[in-house]
Amino acid sequence: MKKNHLPTLFPLYTRKLRRLTHQFLSHFKISENTFLIILAVIVGLLGGLGNYLFRKTIELIHWAVVEQSFELFDISLEHWSMQRILVMFLPAIGGLLVIPLWMLFAKDLKGGFSGFLVKVNLKGAKLPFRPLFTKGLASAITLGTGGSAGQEGPIAVIGGTIGSQFGKMFKMSGDRIKVLVACGAAAGVAATFNAPLAGVFFATEIVLLSSFEVASFTSIVIASGMATVVSRALLGNVSEVVTPPYFLGSFWEIGLYVLLGLLIGALAAGFIYLHFKIKDRIDAIKLPRLSKPILGGLAVGLIGIGLPQVFGNGYEFIGTVLLGQHPWYLLALLVIAKMVATSITLGSGMPGGLFAPCLFLGAVAGGAYGQVLELIFPDAGLSAGAYALVGMGAFLAAATHAPMTAIFLLFEITDSYQVIVPIMLACVIGTSVARHLKKDSLETVELTRLGIDLEAGKERNIMKGLAVGDVMSHRVETVPENMTLGNFAKFIEQTHHTNFPLVDELGELTGIISVQDFMGVVFEKELMDLIVVKELATTDVITAHAEEDLDTAMRKIGYRNIEQLPVVDRETHRQLYGIISRRDMISAYNRALMSRTLGEQDG
Repeated sequence: MKKNHLPTLFPLYTRKLRRLTHQFLSHFKISENTFLIILAVIVGLLGGLGNYLFRKTIELIHWAVVEQSFELFDISLEHWSMQRILVMFLPAIGGLLVIPLWMLFAKDLKGGFSGFLVKVNLKGAKLPFRPLFTKGLASAITLGTGGSAGQEGPIAVIGGTIGSQFGKMFKMSGDRIKVLVACGAAAGVAATFNAPLAGVFFATEIVLLSSFEVASFTSIVIASGMATVVSRALLGNVSEVVTPPYFLGSFWEIGLYVLLGLLIGALAAGFIYLHFKIKDRIDAIKLPRLSKPILGGLAVGLIGIGLPQVFGNGYEFIGTVLLGQHPWYLLALLVIAKMVATSITLGSGMPGGLFAPCLFLGAVAGGAYGQVLELIFPDAGLSAGAYALVGMGAFLAAATHAPMTAIFLLFEITDSYQVIVPIMLACVIGTSVARHLKKDSLETVELTRLGIDLEAGKERNIMKGLAVGDVMSHRVETVPENMTLGNFAKFIEQTHHTNFPLVDELGELTGIISVQDFMGVVFEKELMDLIVVKELATTDVITAHAEEDLDTAMRKIGYRNIEQLPVVDRETHRQLYGIISRRDMISAYNRALMSRTLGEQDG
C-alpha cells in the first residue's frame, strides 16, 4: 500500500504549496508580474548554484579520470614520450562511462540544445525534470574526460529546466513558463562568464528568438544578476576566460578588424558545414549505436596525442592565446583540429555544447591572423592577442547568428570601452557573411531539416508539420476542356464550388476555370454553344504537390488570392490527385493547434 501512495506524495505537497502561495499573494495583494519577478530571483539563485555544482562535477570527473591517469602512468603533455600515447584512451573512457546513461535514459540525452529550443518555443516550455541530472551528468563526463565540447549549452538547459519546474509547479501559462526558462538559461550563462548582460542577451537572442517581449526583460535581467552574485560568492569575481587588457593601437586598425570579420564569417560557415557533414557520416556508419561514443572518444584522443589543446572546453589554452604565446602555424592547425574533434565528439553521441568550441575557434583563428599581421607589419605595434580576443567574439556571433550576445560578452570580460567598435564591426560583418554563406546557425540546421523554423513562430511551424496529401480532397469536380459554355452554365447550377480544374481526354490537367471567368460572357447567349470553356480558362495553373507542407501551399494561395489548388504529380504536373482549398488548410490548422494545446496542458 505504501508503494501506491509514494508517487502521489510530491504532487500532494505541490498542491499544498500552490494553495499557500495563492493565499499569500491574495493577502498581500501581490500581482502576477511581481510574483514572476520573485520567481526570477529564486531561479537566478538556483541557476547560479546549478552552474557551481556542474563545474565541480566536471572537475571531479577530470580529477578521477585524467589527473589520476596522468599520475598513475607518468603521462606528461609538456614533452614527447611513449606514455603520452595513452592520452588517446581518456576521451574513450568518457564514451564508455556515457553508455549506461544512453542505455537507461536515451530519451533524456537526445535532441541536444536544438531540441531544447523547440520545447521552449513551440511546445509550451514544459521541460521534464530528470534530464536535469542525467543530461547534466553525461555532459560533465564528456568535458571531464577530455571530449571537445562546451559547458554553456548544458548549463543553459539545466537553468532552463529549473525555471520550467517552477512554472509547472504553480500552473503558470505557457508564456510565463517560457520566461522562467529564459531566466534559468540566462542565469547559467551569466554565472559561467561572470557576465550578467551576456546572459540576458543569450536568453533573449538565442533562447527566445521567436517570442521575446519587453515585459519579460525585467525578470531575465534579475535572474541573470542573481546568478552572477551567486557565482562571485562561490567562485570569486573571475570569468571562465581571463583576458589581458585590450588596447586599440590606432584607428587605421579598424580596416584590419573588418577584414577579420570577413574571414571569421567564412570560417564559421565552414564549421557549420563540416560539423554536420561529419555528424551525418558518423550516423551513416553501420555499427551498434552504443559503440560510437567509445570510438568517437578514441578518434578525439588520437588527435589529442599531437594536439592536446583540443581536449575539453579549451578555456585555459584560450587564455594563453590571448597573451600571444603561440606561433601562427600552430593556431592555424588548431582551427581544423578543433573543428574535427568537436564534430566527432558531439556526432558520436557524447553530450555537450558548442559555445566554448566557437570561442576557441575564434581565438585561434584571430590569433593566427594577428600573428601574420605582426610579421607583415613588424613596426606597427599590433597585438596578436587583441585580434584573438575580437576573433573569439566574432566567431561566436557568426556561428550562432547572435551578435549581441557576443558583443556584450566580450565587453564584460574585457571591461574595456576600446573593444566596442572592433567587436561590433567584426561580429556584425562575421554574422552577415555566415548568414549569406549558410542560412542556418549551428543550433538550427537540424531543425530546418525537420521543417522547423523557430523564427517563424508556432503558427507557421504547425502548418509546416502538415502535408497537403493528408488534407486534400480526393473527390474533384472536373470539367472537360471541350465543354461548351452552355453546358458549363447548367453544370454550375448543380454545384456549390466556384473553381473547376479542366481535364483533357486522358484526364490530365490542362487549366482551371472559375465562375468569375464565366460571368463576363454569361449574357451573350449566341456564344453559349460556340465557345468551349478552355478558351476562357487559365492555362498557367498554380498547383501543389501531395508531399508539400501546408505553409508552402498557403503561400501559393496567398500569392494570387485564389481559393483552391489542384494537387498534381511532380513529374508531369498534369496528373490530378486531388484539390485543396483555403478552408481545408484552416480547418486542418485549427485541429492541429487544438491537439497541440491539449498536449501541452497534459504535459
